[in-house]
Amino acid sequence: MAGNQKAKGFPSLDNVSNIILVASGKGGVGKSTVAVNLASALRLAGHKVGLLDADIYGPSIPTMLNLHKEVHSSDGKHIDPHEIRGMKVMSMGFLIPPEKAMIWRGPMLHSAVTQFLRDVNWGSLDYLIVDLPPGTGDVQLTFAQALSVTGAVVVSTPQEVALADVIRARAMFESVKIPVLGLIENMAYFICDGCDKKHYIFAQEGARKTAERFGIPFLAELPLEIMVRQGGDLGMPVVESEPDSPIAQAFIAAATDIVARAEVATAEQRAREAAEAEAAAGHRSLPIVN
Repeated sequence: MAGNQKAKGFPSLDNVSNIILVASGKGGVGKSTVAVNLASALRLAGHKVGLLDADIYGPSIPTMLNLHKEVHSSDGKHIDPHEIRGMKVMSMGFLIPPEKAMIWRGPMLHSAVTQFLRDVNWGSLDYLIVDLPPGTGDVQLTFAQALSVTGAVVVSTPQEVALADVIRARAMFESVKIPVLGLIENMAYFICDGCDKKHYIFAQEGARKTAERFGIPFLAELPLEIMVRQGGDLGMPVVESEPDSPIAQAFIAAATDIVARAEVATAEQRAREAAEAEAAAGHRSLPIVN
């Protein structure tokens, strides 16, 4: 969706082809871990990728990529995002010291998100991955209303309390006409040392069944895996530190699936826009009858 036709006030996004939102109905499900690994998988596949940490209250991306430097402006007008291993990254964590509490109301959140979209020099990107805050609030609505978003990926764990929030997240995206490209079930099971048995700690296949119930594509079932946590703590996503591991391959497969579904979503959106333009042109050309 090159050019982002809805983003008329954000020329810095003119050369961003696809915007993918990574969302969750609640916190603590590993949404940021999924976002950073999907972004890294897309970059490893040869795409030009940006990663925007839009979780204003709890930015995690600086830690997960071991990026703790302030950002600067080379032209005095736009913020230059950090670049790590060829991927552009922006986060509130680069602007606010980690020890400072973020006590902001809705208008301030809207202003911060708008600055990320308007004032960051994103350049030319195939994919901008956006790590949203949990829930269905102001930040999500800002993205939905301001931009032509390609689609959203929802992250959940298998237990009922998380799945109830998936349903709400899906309803929100449906109401603002953003297609849900798929659902990722994180922390689905655990394999202990010395055995090959899957232990379903948080219930079994809850997210998969929810996806089937609502017709959402199921993208991946990710286990509880210590190397994922270690990679997040050390600033090296598992798809880069252990690319041949089963969980890295699961992230890579999910990213490949997202690319395919994003292409379909973009084609469908263009078809709708063409149909609407044709209908509007036909309406204007109708003869006036006195």
